[in-house]
Amino acid sequence: MNGSKRVFSRWYRSFFFVAGLLLGVVLLASCVTPLRVPTTPTPENVVPTYTSTPVAENVDAVASPMPTDAPVAEVPDPPLTVGISPLLGERDTSWLMPTLISIAELTTDSGPRPVTLLDRAENAALTVTFVPRPQAADSILLERYFAPVVPFDTVNDETTLAQLAARWRGEEDGGLIAPLESLAELTGIFGVPPADSVNVTSAALIFDALTASPGAIGIVAFDDLHPRFKVLAVDGANVLSNQLDAVSYPLAAALVTQGDGAAALSAQLAGLAPETTNRHADQLTTLIMTGVTAMSRVTALRMEQRGYTYPALVISDTLAAADITHISNEVPFLDDCVVNASENNLVLCSDTTYWAALEAVGTDIVGLSGNHVNDFGRDGARRSITWYRDNNIPIYGGGMNIEEACAPLMWEHNGNTFAFIATLAFEPSFAWATEDQPGACYYYNEKERIFDLIAEVRPQVDIVAVELQYLETYNPYPTPQQVIEFRELREQGVDIVTGVQSHVPQAMEPYAPNADRNASIIVYGLGNLFFDQMWSWQTRTELMARHTIYQGKLLSTEILTAVLEDYAQPRWTTPAERADLLRSIFNAAPAR
Repeated sequence: MNGSKRVFSRWYRSFFFVAGLLLGVVLLASCVTPLRVPTTPTPENVVPTYTSTPVAENVDAVASPMPTDAPVAEVPDPPLTVGISPLLGERDTSWLMPTLISIAELTTDSGPRPVTLLDRAENAALTVTFVPRPQAADSILLERYFAPVVPFDTVNDETTLAQLAARWRGEEDGGLIAPLESLAELTGIFGVPPADSVNVTSAALIFDALTASPGAIGIVAFDDLHPRFKVLAVDGANVLSNQLDAVSYPLAAALVTQGDGAAALSAQLAGLAPETTNRHADQLTTLIMTGVTAMSRVTALRMEQRGYTYPALVISDTLAAADITHISNEVPFLDDCVVNASENNLVLCSDTTYWAALEAVGTDIVGLSGNHVNDFGRDGARRSITWYRDNNIPIYGGGMNIEEACAPLMWEHNGNTFAFIATLAFEPSFAWATEDQPGACYYYNEKERIFDLIAEVRPQVDIVAVELQYLETYNPYPTPQQVIEFRELREQGVDIVTGVQSHVPQAMEPYAPNADRNASIIVYGLGNLFFDQMWSWQTRTELMARHTIYQGKLLSTEILTAVLEDYAQPRWTTPAERADLLRSIFNAAPAR
């Protein structure tokens, strides 16, 4: 019985195996389309060909064969999500937001893309934000330039971006004062500051904050500068320079679009900002005013020995780079002037060949208020004035008669307009012009005329500059009467008052703008430029005032410092010499 069961079992298993195999063959055959035999006659000796339909993987899903050239459905690009940096203030968002809201789509390289404006910029693929100007290549919407500043009577001249960044982060002593109105731009340059690391205040209050925080550095927008600030160079670059490489200047920010579709959004927003920059190079003017020039005595002897451009060799590049370079020439130019180098000789002239030195420093305008203009008589003065005019050299402060001598010289550069007036407030009387005789415009006889001229030109020009050949002293402290009279000129509406009489450097007095008038400065005395007074350190030291005028406003005055060598040639001061000289004139400033 047991053997029968085993036989049955083997038979049973064999039966079902064969049955399953046959069933599989039947099912497989049902899934294959039979070969189609051509019904047309087959030519003799030609082997017929056959075609078959491939087996579909899912029989139920395939109703009929798909055409091989059917188009593939395109998946649309996702929307461009746009966000604005939350640090941007109303000044920027007031023109950005309405435009962004109105943009439904942008045309990118891949075609039109719908635009979605997000509340949170960090979630957007495309953002509008400030970055450092040197890092911004394309997609720039606007740029803003800043200056590190300290009070005018500060000796230090420069800083670095690294030092400013350390103060921004609270990692360096001294403190940093920043304008509330420009936090977005400065954050774009330095990053988000730690809490309480920066003293943030209104731009209008930064100067007061600086005076209350000795050692602090402020940051001011370029177009908010005024002469009570001293502008520091950053990594050697000075934002006041008319030769600034604006693209690489480190303390500037650019508003840019960043991310997917940046170029398309930038193109849509281009030109919509109310002001694309706060520093237009073509609206800036630098004016350098200089002190006493009298290329006579030993200076003339050195020029004969070493060449006519000898006095200018060291300082010429800097002076010639100014847009307007001023010279106060105290003596007549005569083609028959003979060198007289005797000590204390006071009858002075310059040979016309010596103009080469003034040409080398880029002289544009010449004031003739010096008390030596008639040293060779009225005829010598006429010859000198004629020589200037024959050579198209602009002069003022001296002329063939009193009308010419007192007349202002009108000037224009980069849209900035000027009226230059020069007067002599000193003796001898034979240097004074008369109704029909040449000479300088004598201040005290013509004071009412001068004040009337100032009132007349004040509405016509941006900058009124008056220079006075005043009482000669050898002290950095202006006399009390000098302070009164120089301030009186300023009160008449003069923007730049300059003493061109002093043979030693004297104090300076800058003023910020107020509700009644523009910014201004009084320069009590610049010292010599080209003159042979080597007999004391004070007479050897020299100042040149470099004024920056922007959009008709006096923004800043820089003090250039030099030392006379070899009776004829100024050189720039060493750092130690400059520091001592600056301290001397700052200490000599009169009380406000």
